[in-house]
Parts: sequence; C-alpha cells; structure tokens
Amino acid sequence: MSGTFQRLRARLALTGATGFVGSAVLDEALGHGHDLSALTRRAQAARDGVAWVEGTLHDQTSLEELCEGADAVIHVAGLTNTPDPAEFERANVAGTANMIAAAKAAGVDRFVFVSSLSAREPELSAYGASKARAEKLVMESGLTWTIVRPPAVYGPRDTDMFELFRSARLGVVPLPPGGATSIIHAHDLAALLVALGDTHGPKAAFRKVFEPDDGREGGWAHKELAQAIGRAVGRRAVFAPHLPRGVLDMAARADRMLRGDAAKLTADRVGYMAHPNWVARSDRQVPGEIWEPRIGGEEGLKATAEWYVREGWL
Repeated sequence: MSGTFQRLRARLALTGATGFVGSAVLDEALGHGHDLSALTRRAQAARDGVAWVEGTLHDQTSLEELCEGADAVIHVAGLTNTPDPAEFERANVAGTANMIAAAKAAGVDRFVFVSSLSAREPELSAYGASKARAEKLVMESGLTWTIVRPPAVYGPRDTDMFELFRSARLGVVPLPPGGATSIIHAHDLAALLVALGDTHGPKAAFRKVFEPDDGREGGWAHKELAQAIGRAVGRRAVFAPHLPRGVLDMAARADRMLRGDAAKLTADRVGYMAHPNWVARSDRQVPGEIWEPRIGGEEGLKATAEWYVREGWL
C-alpha cells in the first residue's frame, strides 16, 4: 500500500508525461485528485486536470511555464537508448540542469528526479554515467530533492521488456552472464513518485536516494525471471541460456544492422547488462510510511502478458 500520511491536493509539474513511466504517473496523480502541468513535444488531446505545455527539455520558456504555480516537479523525461552515446549528455544531463533552473525560476522547491540503478556503476555505460552526472546536479541544486533509482520497469505499454515476453512465447529467452536484478511494475513506481511529490509528506523522503523494487528480497536471478516470464505467457518452461559478453557484443552489432536507430540492444546497453548485480539495496529502501509495493512480480508479469495479448502485441 502507499504511505499512511494524509495527502493534500497539489499541482505537479511533470516531464515525460507521454512516455511509458510518465503516462503511469499522470494517471496515478489524477487518480489522487492532483492537477498537473505536463510537458509534451506535440499537441495532446484535452484531459481534465491536465494543462499540456508544448516544448522540450531545452526550451527554457516552456519549462518555466511548466513549473509556474507548481508545488513540486517530477522529472521523469530522459533518454534511455540511442545509437549515439553523446546524446545521453544532452538529454539527461543538460535536460536535468534546465529543469532545475526552471524550478528555481518558478520558485518550486520540491524536486523529484527519476534516475536509474545504472548510476551506481557509471563506468559501465554512457547512459549510467549521464544519470550519475544528473544526480550530482540535483544533489547540488539547493532544492528539496529526492532521487529515485528504479530497477527494470515493466508493465502495459512497455516496449523494452516486451522483447523478453515475445522471446518467452517462442520458448527461448537469451540471458546476459549470470546475475540478478530487481524489477518494479510501472504502476507501483508511479505511486511512489506521486507520493514523493507531496510536499506535506514525511521529511524522511527529503534529500534521499531510493532504490525501490517489487518487494522480492534479493531480487530475481536472471533464470528465475526468465522462467517467470515464461509462465506469464503460458510456457511451463523456457530455454534460458546465459550468453557470454562477446556474444552480446555481436548481437548488438547485428541488431544495429537490422533495425538501425531503432535497435533495442546497443553496445552501451551490453555494458550495463553484463554487470551481475542490479538488485535494489536494502539501505536505499523507501520507508514504509511513504510507500510499499502493491504488485508482486508473478502477478504483475502475468497481468502484463495478458495486456500484450489483448492489445495484439503477442
């Protein structure tokens, strides 16, 4: 369940509102009666409780309009995959710096930043390095910040972990070298972010770095997760071989040749995937009075697979 404190209606400034995680945050915030100003690159259909602001993370006028009158900023937008690693710096570092400046200009003190577990090991990937640099900007901003480092996020509308569901449907899930990871359902992550946007919530959240997960202690061994996804798509067992780093590097090159800029497996992602431990740490756990996960892994994976089937993805 979510935190036990009494939440008050707030106005939240949200980036990434049209993306996978951001759209879940939008729905969660509206469900709690909050109003939102939401950044979008293109015109959106009108929606009660939402003031759409057209612009990008590099349009300071739009960002200041986004933050005007807000009680808190929830900064979700960021670049997670690109064939050009240099783009991470512009999107994730410069974009976060621009959001901090806009929040200050509008007099908004509460700043919730969505980072990544990859920021723990910035030497492994350009993506992780960019998130680590962005975290440093947030920590040094002088704002009342909270940083959230989600593990692998899954749920309806996700296109990244969908690749694992599609493979499992065929009975084979290729895995990186042995290790373990935590996971979190997008709806649980959204509930956490909205709870953190409450400026009247517990001060235990202020100036802290949290690593939330689905509540499974020790995370999921890669093979365990592959088998759970197999069960979710109706496969009693799947073949889940661990692939050496060299094979993953070759697969990334092949994906680039086949799908070009739309490739899901990039060299940068291989650097991240080959690390053995992406388990959320207990000393970064969110206090129970703020938030607790509601969706267990087995339950969430099954519901996600059912959504993929309903929508014709599987």
